[in-house]
Parts: sequence; structure tokens; C-alpha cells
Amino acid sequence: MPAFLYRLAIACWVGGASLFTFVLTPAIFKAYNRDMAGGIVGVLFPGYFKWGLVCGAIALATSLFSSTVKHKTIAAIIIAMMLAITSVQAFVIEPKVAALKNTIPSFETTPQDNPLRVRFKRIHAVSAVSNLVVIGGGIALIVLL
Repeated sequence: MPAFLYRLAIACWVGGASLFTFVLTPAIFKAYNRDMAGGIVGVLFPGYFKWGLVCGAIALATSLFSSTVKHKTIAAIIIAMMLAITSVQAFVIEPKVAALKNTIPSFETTPQDNPLRVRFKRIHAVSAVSNLVVIGGGIALIVLL
């Protein structure tokens, strides 16, 4: 049973992150104006990060108790790294981005060189790279299976 839960947690984490990153977010930004889309995605982010934290905690716990998980130490290190990154995103980056978004009246009318937009872009880039690292870690775990 631990091996099944381990695989399910990894699949849900990587699948959820990939779906959110590569399908849902682009579709939302294509369907709505920048401000509306940003608002929708901003509402979804806390749940997205909680999802990753729950899946990661289950994956880590079950990897330690499963006799069939290959490369158990490497898998645990990767999962711990992914959890650390997701925690920083959930508890540090996302709240900063949300607070900063509230200070920008409109992303459609505020110039891109505005210091608030520049700061937002920088923090958003860190978040995006972090998200891709988590997805990459998940892919590595799938390869280890």
C-alpha cells in the first residue's frame, strides 16, 4: 500500500503542477484580460501550493515506509527539496506577490517600467523558476520509478 500511495502522490503532484502551469494558467490568461486572469490565478495559488505540500508530505512519508521504492535516499532528498521549494512558494513568495499585486492598480494600465511592476516581475520570475524546478524534480522521481 505505501508504494501505491507514493506513486499516486507523485503523479498527483507532478500532474497537478503541470496541468496548472502548462494548461490552466495559459487558458485563463487567453480567455480573460490581464487583470481578471491575474485575479483568478491569484485566488487559485494558495490551494495549488497546499495541494503540492499535501502530495509531497504523503510522498515523503510513504517513500520511507515502502520496500519497493527504488533509490529511497535519492527519492527522499528530491522530495524534501521539492517540499522546501513549495513551502517557500506557499509561505514566502505567494504572500509577497499577492501583497504587491494589491499595490498595482492595473497591470493593463500601469507601465511595465513602474518600480512595482519591475519588482513584481522579478518575484514572479523566481516563482516560475521554482515551479519548474519542482516539476523537474517530480519528473526525476517518475524516472526513478
